[in-house]
Amino acid sequence: MEVFEYKGRQYNINADGFLSEFSQWDENFAEALAPRIEIPDGLTGKHWDVIHYIHDSLKNNGVCPKVFETCRAIGLRVEELKQLFPTGYLRGACLLAGITYKNGYVGHSWLLTPAEDLIAFPYEKFYRVDVLGFLIDPDDWDRDFAIYKAAELKMPESLTDMHWQIIEFLRASYMSKRAIPTVYETCETNHITIEELERLFPDGYHRGAVKLAGLKVRKAGHPQK
Repeated sequence: MEVFEYKGRQYNINADGFLSEFSQWDENFAEALAPRIEIPDGLTGKHWDVIHYIHDSLKNNGVCPKVFETCRAIGLRVEELKQLFPTGYLRGACLLAGITYKNGYVGHSWLLTPAEDLIAFPYEKFYRVDVLGFLIDPDDWDRDFAIYKAAELKMPESLTDMHWQIIEFLRASYMSKRAIPTVYETCETNHITIEELERLFPDGYHRGAVKLAGLKVRKAGHPQK
């Protein structure tokens, strides 16, 4: 854990740059962290619109809004969101809004009880997952994991060719770079809109597509284990 001070206040952040406690957040925190995530010239009104929407959604509803919801609420295209937060939605906008790493995935600050490390699937197959349901070792992934995880998430349809295209893109990017693409890169490379991505993975980019690919996002520039 890192402790830093800005304008007379101290903040605790974890190894991935996220605020450790949501209650510590104030606007000074966002100002202080902005240069660390490739926003060197300060936060504009558009930045604050996104930051306050995310922060207020979690504070009032107990849920971290998905990238799709935020874009609709603020009236942003994914290209505009990328210009505002180049390191990504979770690793940029949500981070500045004070979302903790846990909130950014499950959206509930009250989820504190550990779950089983092992989840069994049919046919005597086991996968080691963390408390949030993410695969612990990305190298343990196979297609069965994605299929059963999709069923667990209650996705409205079976995995289509486009689902697999996104999942395999994420896997290939991880294997070559040991890092996960931002939502912007995924949309651009696969020639889909943010609306199309939402229809494919209604649980969200990180909580849906990335999870099905057996991966877990770290902060920008932080390699996967």
